[in-house]
Amino acid sequence: MSFDVAAEAYDRFMGRYSQPLAEVFADFAALPATGRALDVGSGPGALTAVLARRLGETEVAAVDPSESFVAAASARLPWADVRHGTAENLPFADHAFAATLAQLVVHFLTDAPAGAREMARVTRPGGVVAACVWDFAGGRGPHTAFFRALVEVAPALDDESERLGVHAGELGALLRGAGCLDVVEDELAVTLELAGFDDWWTPYTLGVAPAGKQLAALDPADRERVRAIARNALPDGPFSVTAVAWAARGLAP
Repeated sequence: MSFDVAAEAYDRFMGRYSQPLAEVFADFAALPATGRALDVGSGPGALTAVLARRLGETEVAAVDPSESFVAAASARLPWADVRHGTAENLPFADHAFAATLAQLVVHFLTDAPAGAREMARVTRPGGVVAACVWDFAGGRGPHTAFFRALVEVAPALDDESERLGVHAGELGALLRGAGCLDVVEDELAVTLELAGFDDWWTPYTLGVAPAGKQLAALDPADRERVRAIARNALPDGPFSVTAVAWAARGLAP
């Protein structure tokens, strides 16, 4: 899936979760001390920036199918090798990287097993291959309250709970299926502090990802119904949202 939105809109919608998650995910991945790293489905570059801080600016590459995100990541991280492309057909040579990571990407892939095989292909033998995806199936993703309100108004809409990778064990199985060895799985959590309901709600009105796109497709009355249901379910004043992601890492064969 390509996100045809401005990077700034994505930052407001998901960046406030993906940026702290990138730090936790990089820790979990157990990056090698040296070598190049690839960020698959990089978006505007949250994880790419973390990899650069840990491995060196010249040691990172990124790939994304959205032209707007490629342009934003290239501008923000001019020293990185940022390319337009898909996980299912990575534009890099075999064994080019010591670590290949995919953050919040697998559940959007057209062919997730092919994407995992490509990640293993471009990673040197014994290098790290890792992925993480929000626990949408368990109701612990960052958008749980939003999706509950959305499907109450429009039950047939996609709450991302049936996508590949959002259930326990699926990412590990995906990496094993790609030939990865010594696969380890865990949960990663981040907490976002919000000023209040409007701080939480406004990013959903920007048309980003399945959540925002589906909200935008509703008529104005139904959009207001979604807002009212969510407003009634959430606290008054400041509150926090804790989001949990499934994660798996392995070693390339």
